Amino acid sequence: MKDLFLNYIHQLQDTITSTLEKVDGKTTFEEDLWKRPEGGGGRTRVIENGAIFEKGGVNISAVHGELPEALRKNFNVEQGDFFACGLSLVLHPKNPFIPTVHANWRYFEMYDKEGNVVTQWFGGGQDLTPYYLFEEDATHFHTVCKTACDKHHPEFYPTHKKTCDNYFWNSHRDEARGVGGLFFDYLKETDEFSMQDRFDFVTEVGNSFLESYVPIVERRKNIEYTQNHKDWQEVRRGRYVEFNLVHDRGTLFGLKTNGRIESILMSLPPTVQWKYNHHPEIGSEEAKLIEVLMNPKDWVL
Repeated sequence: MKDLFLNYIHQLQDTITSTLEKVDGKTTFEEDLWKRPEGGGGRTRVIENGAIFEKGGVNISAVHGELPEALRKNFNVEQGDFFACGLSLVLHPKNPFIPTVHANWRYFEMYDKEGNVVTQWFGGGQDLTPYYLFEEDATHFHTVCKTACDKHHPEFYPTHKKTCDNYFWNSHRDEARGVGGLFFDYLKETDEFSMQDRFDFVTEVGNSFLESYVPIVERRKNIEYTQNHKDWQEVRRGRYVEFNLVHDRGTLFGLKTNGRIESILMSLPPTVQWKYNHHPEIGSEEAKLIEVLMNPKDWVL
């Protein structure tokens, strides 16, 4: 299973980066191959200062070795080895009317002293963070997510959509990071679902990513914007940074387990503003966004 999924994310990275380069039309991804001293490594691809994408990354990694202390405590074991691989991406567009997007699909195994697999699971999802709310964009994104889920189980979309709303919640601001999408973790083998079933579902979601996001980019990329629009985008990017550094489990895990710092912090936007006690004007398009972020809604039924 680990070889199957590792091969998949290599292919998916190639597909996503080549497509995004065509969408941007100006610049390409810079590739950085790296190795982890404890075992494994990755292939980081970063795009910067493009026509569409101000900054973005589509990274894959496959790491293995002895369980870090943080994981031993989490799993309540004294020792053990692990293997983990995944693809993680974040795209921060230049135009404030194009939303930021994040996605991640990953696989984990843990072994006993004899090298036998004692647990394994999949996790991941994708979510959309707009700066200006276009309801048709949110509906499109969620419709693609629901279509992918419905091919595997009718309860997957409502379950994983709700988990996403709960997870990407900036509790110290009492608002969502964005308009959500899907989030799932610890998808293990059960009486109803084999690991092959889990693989088929996660790859279905991964394969749907470009369909969920690229049409939104194409619709919004030519909208003219002012410095005021850009200022608002950078204020909201500050909220994105706050979530990633305060609440995001993947970021915190990487920082606590000697993760590769450049790959971990790749998700942060290039320019950000924090304005003291900032509130949008009542009735404005900016206020319309905040209302939805404070009260997450169902975009498709």
